Amino acid sequence: MKKRNFIKLQCVIFFTLQFFFNYSQDNISQGPFKQLIIRNVTLINGNGAPPIGPVDIVVEKNIITKIQTVGYPGVKTNRKGPKLNENGMEIDCTGMYLLPGLIDMHGHIGGNSQGASPEYVFKLWLAHGITTVREPSGRGIDFTLDLKKKSEKNEIIAPRIFSYTGFGSGDDINNPEEAREWVRNNAKKGADGIKFFGSSPDIMKAALDENKKLGLKSACHHSQMSVARWNVLNSARAGLTTMEHWYGLPEALFSDKTIQNYPSNYNYQNEQHRFEEAGKLWEQAAKPYSDHWNNVMNELIDLDFTIDPTFNIYEASRDLHRARRAEWHEEYTLPSLWKFYEPSKISHGSFWHYWGTEQEVAWKNNYKLWMTFINEYKNRGGRVTAGSDSGFIYQLYGFAYIRELELLREAGFHPLEVIRAATLNGAEALGAEKLIGSVEVGKMADFLIIEENPLENLKVLYGTGAIKLNDDNKVTRVGGVKYTVKDGIIYDSKKLLNQVKKMVKVAKEKEGFEIKQPGIN
Repeated sequence: MKKRNFIKLQCVIFFTLQFFFNYSQDNISQGPFKQLIIRNVTLINGNGAPPIGPVDIVVEKNIITKIQTVGYPGVKTNRKGPKLNENGMEIDCTGMYLLPGLIDMHGHIGGNSQGASPEYVFKLWLAHGITTVREPSGRGIDFTLDLKKKSEKNEIIAPRIFSYTGFGSGDDINNPEEAREWVRNNAKKGADGIKFFGSSPDIMKAALDENKKLGLKSACHHSQMSVARWNVLNSARAGLTTMEHWYGLPEALFSDKTIQNYPSNYNYQNEQHRFEEAGKLWEQAAKPYSDHWNNVMNELIDLDFTIDPTFNIYEASRDLHRARRAEWHEEYTLPSLWKFYEPSKISHGSFWHYWGTEQEVAWKNNYKLWMTFINEYKNRGGRVTAGSDSGFIYQLYGFAYIRELELLREAGFHPLEVIRAATLNGAEALGAEKLIGSVEVGKMADFLIIEENPLENLKVLYGTGAIKLNDDNKVTRVGGVKYTVKDGIIYDSKKLLNQVKKMVKVAKEKEGFEIKQPGIN
């Protein structure tokens, strides 16, 4: 959707709903309001600036109209903040932190195989402060666009959705003209972009060229089935705007080969083959800071190319026990989703046929090289975003996104750079930076509010919070997002999470299900 139409639509939505959207069932949400003032909060605005506070933030008709400093840290506020109107709403956030709403650049809205409903997924996302999601293909364009429209009208509890259709969905594409026609039809249906997996070079060139002419965005998971003829560098030159994961990037960095070193017994349909050999890819690429390595990186940056690494989705490959035993699984992972994660020769990403130390060590080395490239890409001015790809490989919606932020920190990002990747960078990649992505006058009211400082400890953003020993030598839990504000509507994040817990409990009781580790009765 073009920015102008998007702004117009948001204004229409606000005026339509502001008199009808009242306090919802179970006090989950409030608003929108003619005026909303957030008082005495410490602001982390998303553009890389350090925190500042206390400030008052004024929202009118879903637009930030004023950000005013009202005092000094630790000093009782004497300055008068903005005046509250008769029908206004204010929240005292003394001692709290406010960030832009988080943007998940790789968020699948559940799946039939996983048994994850949109309601379940949306509540987990919003509970973690995620107000915008780019879905890079899913259950079909009609399914996603229906949810997108309902979210825009605030008819459902859901983040804002940007819909990217899987290239070729519903049609066989055999030549460049068919590719161009499919791209035009995709745009007419209302999609925001296209998710590619690869195709023959002439078809990829035609599709990307047509998509670029229409002003739409694009993403690509460079599948091994096509990457030998078309890697990340080919895509970026042809107009691709974002790459997903890292497939296709090591291939662009090959200097002594053109095809991955596949074993003679390799079969792509065998999930363990696929993921085990993927863990050896970065060691086959050019060495960090070598001429070829530098040249590929610099060209991608010159092309204003975005990398969405999704570190978290492969983390089980380097530490299966950790991913499988994450503390949130017991209360927030549906039985159907847990079953999907378990070792399987059918389910995608359930590649634990015989996963062991050798595979994990290879993946740990893979991460070191991968993270080196991503951190240096950021350092040289390249755009890096945050995406989760949850619903696979023991990664749970919402929780896995926060883990992605921790992994960006591990890669070398300063905490403020992590927040920028999760907010403003995502908005820029979506072409929505004039509306969302940072807390600035003129932008929409998309925030998260939390009682702890996430720059000191990103773990406080998890719904389960972070462990802290208090002065009485007692273990406590702190953090968890307190409020998520999307389109000027205030959601109680912890109540959203509690609703998910109830959904999971009901599903377990219905099935008599108990989470057990694979192979243990």
